[in-house]
Amino acid sequence: MINLKKNKIVILIPAYNEEKYINNVINQCIQYNMDIIIVDDGSSDNTLSIINSIPKPKNCKIILIKHPKNLGKGKSLKTGFSYIVKNNYDGTITLDADGQHDVKEISKFLKKIKKENPDLIVGNRLGDTKNMPFIRLFTNVFTSWIISLISGKRIRDVQSGYRYISSDILKNINIETGNFDTEPEILIKAGWLDYKITNIPIKTIYHKDFVSHVNPIKDTIKFFKLVLRSIKQKHSLKKPA
Repeated sequence: MINLKKNKIVILIPAYNEEKYINNVINQCIQYNMDIIIVDDGSSDNTLSIINSIPKPKNCKIILIKHPKNLGKGKSLKTGFSYIVKNNYDGTITLDADGQHDVKEISKFLKKIKKENPDLIVGNRLGDTKNMPFIRLFTNVFTSWIISLISGKRIRDVQSGYRYISSDILKNINIETGNFDTEPEILIKAGWLDYKITNIPIKTIYHKDFVSHVNPIKDTIKFFKLVLRSIKQKHSLKKPA
């Protein structure tokens, strides 16, 4: 069983133009005394200055990595994953910078890690969908069904960015996508390599001024391209002994 006192788990936050919420999200994360990596994806608002204005915490590090221009969420995750592997962290909890994820629920992930030692935990919002726009609910249920079928693992909320991912997965999966298709790609490949994937319930939070960066047409096309490409690659994947 994993010993959280010995293992180094880091929080990873991809951010793009999140000046309204980033300060609160980071300050809540600091309370867990875990290192925090923020990947700023070429923000053009005050996101960077707000991050830099946060006082240096005593019991953890805030690591800021900057993209010179906007590259997409998947690229931000890949940048963070690379840093995590190079600096010998044992895993990461990923969450969004827009306040959609309740930072208090990090404790749920930590309890699950301690109890079951999974390779990947997905935060599932589909048990609480009263605030979720219908189109997002429909696409989430549909894509979750497809990814579960293809990966061979029961994944209840494939679009959720609130996750725990072990560094073993980060080291052994080659991520080829660069935007919102990156998160389902990780699930597909982790499933095929028979990593232990589990789900935990989390809250659904949508602010009145919430603006989605998802393009319904372009990102749907990317999703199906991912599915087709992944099926072709399935037999070339091999989990290291």
